[in-house]
Amino acid sequence: MLRALDIRDMLIIDRLELAFQPGLNVLTGETGAGKSILLDSLGFVLGWRGRAELVRAGAEQGEVVAEFDLPEGHPAHAVLEDAGLPVGDELILRRVNRSDGRKTAWVNDRRCSGEVLRRLSETLIELHGQHDDRGLLDPKGHRALLDSYAETDPLRQNVRQAWSSVAAARKSLATAETDLKAVQDEEDFLRHAVGELDQLDPEPGEEAELDTRRRMMQGAEKVREGVARAHEMLGLGGAEGTMSDALRWLESALAETGDHLTAPIAALERALNELGEAEEGVARTLDALDFNPHELEQVEERLFAIRALARKHDVAPDELGNFAQDLRGRLAALDAGAGNIAALRSELEQAQKGYDAAADKLSKARKGAAGALDSAVMSELAPLKMERAVFETRISVADAGPDGTDQVEFVVATNPGAPAGPLGKIASGGELSRFLLALKVCLSSEDQDVTMIFDEIDRGVGGATADAVGRRLKALASDGQVLVVTHSPQVAALGAHHWRVQKQVVDNTTLSQVVPLDALARVDEVARMLSGDTITDEARAAARALLE
Repeated sequence: MLRALDIRDMLIIDRLELAFQPGLNVLTGETGAGKSILLDSLGFVLGWRGRAELVRAGAEQGEVVAEFDLPEGHPAHAVLEDAGLPVGDELILRRVNRSDGRKTAWVNDRRCSGEVLRRLSETLIELHGQHDDRGLLDPKGHRALLDSYAETDPLRQNVRQAWSSVAAARKSLATAETDLKAVQDEEDFLRHAVGELDQLDPEPGEEAELDTRRRMMQGAEKVREGVARAHEMLGLGGAEGTMSDALRWLESALAETGDHLTAPIAALERALNELGEAEEGVARTLDALDFNPHELEQVEERLFAIRALARKHDVAPDELGNFAQDLRGRLAALDAGAGNIAALRSELEQAQKGYDAAADKLSKARKGAAGALDSAVMSELAPLKMERAVFETRISVADAGPDGTDQVEFVVATNPGAPAGPLGKIASGGELSRFLLALKVCLSSEDQDVTMIFDEIDRGVGGATADAVGRRLKALASDGQVLVVTHSPQVAALGAHHWRVQKQVVDNTTLSQVVPLDALARVDEVARMLSGDTITDEARAAARALLE
């Protein structure tokens, strides 16, 4: 419920504080007094798009604050939680418009975007008028209104889930077909490439190993000459023979010298052992340096083949194995592609059957509710002096989508036998107002979470018809809060709370004021609405009769 509205320096309002109440709240006043400015200001704080220039002339900024009471479970709580804003039983919206056009908004003293305000507004306020193209006059919203009336939420959820399954199955099939087409286009390449790689069968690290062997074999002859010379110098004709002779001479002199030669002889024996190991190692190296020239040719051939294949496929030599595995996988997908496509088409067919069944069930529920809604609206039109009019909820086939296969449009005929057509094109201004009111009464739930605003919805009607309009508005407000901007004395007289919007000139500046009316002031205001600027005793008597 809208509890309070505080407006500062907006258009011709310098400072205005309004405290609204549950039930039917009525705003009256002469044309041009500023009633529309109130709605513009409320729309501004709710993030709606409206006038570009809102700041009062001479002011640095305009500001609007709106306070709402939120009962437990109000839809606005979900919006606040999603936006990371404080949640409670009170909601305070504040928005500032600076003279340079910059706008800043707060929700419960936390900065927020205009988009958050607009999302909140959808849960807080409904605006209805003769140019209500956001709601009842917009055919795009008629299906949602019928669904709300029919309480089809579980059925619509089933349809959305089934549609998601169909969309996922279609995407999987399309992806598989695209991938298969791409693989089919390169089938010759894949089979040839896999054949080459399988024949060569390169291993990780093989290229580096082959390169080392090749280098060693290429320099083996020159290297072997030096190694062989070293081997000769280490053998019996070299160091080993000389050291063996020295050891023999020392051992023969050991008995004559006592212990003096014991240590040198032991050291020489160790040296001979080490020398023997060195000789064996050099001998093994010589064996390794012995190679068959044909082996070098083989090593080079495989090394060059690996490098050429790596360049051909633009991968590192050590990655050829992984690359081959990837190609084998794509080739396997090609070979299994037809079977996969058939399976995915079967899944899509099953998903489509599930969607068709869910959509058909929803469509039947809508068609059943459409008849009930038509009867309900027709029963509401009679008190509004339109008992000869016809209202019809027309359901036709639409393209399949997440909300089913139905297109819904409300059509009317103002006289029996006349062709039915869209609300906004067939009905006159007064008729349109009454159609909208009747439809809104039928579509409203008993527990109203939103504040409904009717902007001159009674324009073009008067007398007993205006009284009927007022009584429907009063009934609509009995379970919630309704704000009505009206020029009809019959409607104004039925309000539970009444304000008069008026202009006054202060220091050559025109300002708009909103004055709450007590019982006596209401008599004069309703009398003015009946008789004009000159209020007669007869007008006051008629006003009292309406108010009573």
